[in-house]
Amino acid sequence: MDNSVFNPNYQQQDLSSKIVAGLERVSEVFKILLWEKAKLVGLSPIQIQILLFIAYHKTELCNVSHLAKEFNVTKPTISDAIKVLDKKQMIIKDYSLADSRRYSILLSQLGTDIVSKTNDFANPLKSLIGNIDQTELDSVFKTLSELIYKLNSTGILSVQRTCFGCKFHTKHGTKDYCNLLEKDLLKNDIRLDCPEYEEK
Repeated sequence: MDNSVFNPNYQQQDLSSKIVAGLERVSEVFKILLWEKAKLVGLSPIQIQILLFIAYHKTELCNVSHLAKEFNVTKPTISDAIKVLDKKQMIIKDYSLADSRRYSILLSQLGTDIVSKTNDFANPLKSLIGNIDQTELDSVFKTLSELIYKLNSTGILSVQRTCFGCKFHTKHGTKDYCNLLEKDLLKNDIRLDCPEYEEK
């Protein structure tokens, strides 16, 4: 038998393959919801993702190099998206005083307006997840946060800002601990995108 995760017969015998197939379906839902919103505002999905990222992350992360890593695309792909957003006056390029070729990307008022119209695109997925029993949700989150960290550790996922990869994270016995917050972290305290994250 073909041991592919995409082979339904093999999935029946291998739970991890079934889960991978399920994750693929969920990723499709994310893309569908993003495309629907993109069509409404006349932007591409990556352009919306860039605006949302800029809206909610530190300025030092809002540059072409980091955005390329964040979205696992090439710098030219990000540059092209930035050119369109700049032309549509949705962003402001904040040039470095030390190097006139380098710039951070900020939202313009129009960009902020677009973010307010698009930042709810994943809400249909969130509302369904919100109906799952809390104990099951805790278990799913624990598994998901560990999976993201392992994907980053193996080089498949280039960027992650979870507690597990942060220099402030340590283990106190079996407990997770944040040296920045100076407190034990419960399972639901673990962040997937921490604003204070610093790589180990």
